Amino acid sequence: MTALDRYFRLSELSTSIKTEFTAGTTTFLTMAYIIFVQPAVLAIAGMPYEGVFLATCLSSALACILMGILARYPIALAPGMGENFFFVFSVALANIGGTQVGWKAGLAVVFISGLLFILLTLFRVREMILGAVPPGLRYAFGVGIGLFIAYIGLMHAGLVVIDPVSRMPRMGNFNSTPTALAAIGLIFTAVLSARRIRGAVLWGILFTAFIGLLIGVVEWKGIVSLPPADFSTFLAFDFARVFTHFDFLTLILIFLFMDVFDTLGTMVGVVHHAGLAESDGNIPRANRIFLADATATVFGAAMGTSTVTSYIESAAGVEAGGRTGLTAVFTGLWFFAALFFAPLVATVGAGWLIPGSDPASFLYPVTAPALIMVGSMMMRGVARINWIDIGEALPAFLTIIGIPLTYSIHDGLALGFISYPLIRLIEGRWREVSPLLYVVAMLFIARYVFL
Repeated sequence: MTALDRYFRLSELSTSIKTEFTAGTTTFLTMAYIIFVQPAVLAIAGMPYEGVFLATCLSSALACILMGILARYPIALAPGMGENFFFVFSVALANIGGTQVGWKAGLAVVFISGLLFILLTLFRVREMILGAVPPGLRYAFGVGIGLFIAYIGLMHAGLVVIDPVSRMPRMGNFNSTPTALAAIGLIFTAVLSARRIRGAVLWGILFTAFIGLLIGVVEWKGIVSLPPADFSTFLAFDFARVFTHFDFLTLILIFLFMDVFDTLGTMVGVVHHAGLAESDGNIPRANRIFLADATATVFGAAMGTSTVTSYIESAAGVEAGGRTGLTAVFTGLWFFAALFFAPLVATVGAGWLIPGSDPASFLYPVTAPALIMVGSMMMRGVARINWIDIGEALPAFLTIIGIPLTYSIHDGLALGFISYPLIRLIEGRWREVSPLLYVVAMLFIARYVFL
C-alpha cells in the first residue's frame, strides 16, 4: 500500500487514483463555467477581466487542493454564484456615506468576513451547529440541494425558462438547437448510468460536447494560450474605507452568514450523497472542511475575487465515483491547467449566447445534463426522513422546496432552522431541541428583519 493510498484511504473506500481523476475531471467540467462567468460579473464593478480570471483560477485551485489534503473530502471550491452578484451590486456599486464603496473596499469586506469565518471554525461554532441539526434536516439538505442542482441544470439546458411576462418558470423551446442538444446529452448520460458504466457523467459531457461541435452549438476555441499576467487585483484592499461607516459591519455579517450556511448545506449534502457520513449522521473531520472553506475565502479576497466557497457541483464528482480528497486535488489541478488551456476549457464549459437576450444570457447545453442527472440521484435521501412526525416532516419539506425556489442554499436552510425549533416549541417538545438551534433560529430571523 502506497503512502498516497494510506493517506486518502483509497483501498478502504473502494476507489482508485484513476477513479478519483475521473471524478475530479467531472467536477471541474461541471463548474468550469465560473472561470468565465466570474470575470464578466466582477467587470461590472470595474475590476480588470484578466486579473479576475487569474484570481479565479488560482484561488479555486489552491482552495480545492487545500480541501483535498486537509479535509480529505471530494468537495471542490470556487467563487460562489450569488455571492459574486451581491459583491457587485450590493457592495462595490452601492453608496455608503454618500460615496460609492468600490471593489477594493468590497474585497476588504470579503477578507474580513473570511477571517471571522476562521475564528468561528477555530472555536468550533459551526461544528456545534452541525452536531445540533436533527437527522431529518440533514437529509433534507441533500435532497434540497439535489433539486437545486437539477433546477440549475434544467435552466442551463433551456428545458425550463423564465417567462418574460409572468416572470414564472415554464417549459422551454425544444426546437432550440442547444436545448435539443442538452436533451440528447441527458438521454445518453441516463442510458450509460442505467447500464452502470463507470464515469457515465463524464462520458456524457464529452459526448454532448462532440455532438455540439458537429452541429455548431459548441465552438472550437483552440487548445493552449498563455495565462494573463495582470496582478492588479492582488492584495488590492481598501481597509480605510471599510472603517468609515457602521453599514460595512452589516455587509461583513451578511457575507459571513451566506458563506457559513452555504458551506454547511453543501457539505452535508455532498458527504451524505457520497456515503461518507457516520451511521448517526455525523461527519468526521467536519471542522477541517470548515477551516478549508474559511481559508479559501481569505485566499480569494487576497487574490482579487469574491467569496470562494464549496460547490454543489461536487456531487457530480461523487456520482462519478469520487470518495476522497484526491478528487478535490485533481479538480484543483485542472483549475491550474485552465490558466494554460483556457481555450479548450471554454470549448466545453463556455455558454451559448441566447440571441436577443438583454442582459446577455447563456445556455450551457454540454454540462447541463450532468447537473440534472446528479440532482435526480441526490433525491434518495428523501426516503430517510420521518414523514409521520410533523415536527420533523414540515421543516424538512420547507428546506427541500425552499432551496430551489429561493435559488439559495442558505435561504432554504433558514426555513428549516427557523421552523424546526418553532414547531417543537409549539408541540411542547422544546427540550428535544439543542439550545444552539434556538440561537441559530433567532440569528436567521434577525438577519431577515434587520439586515
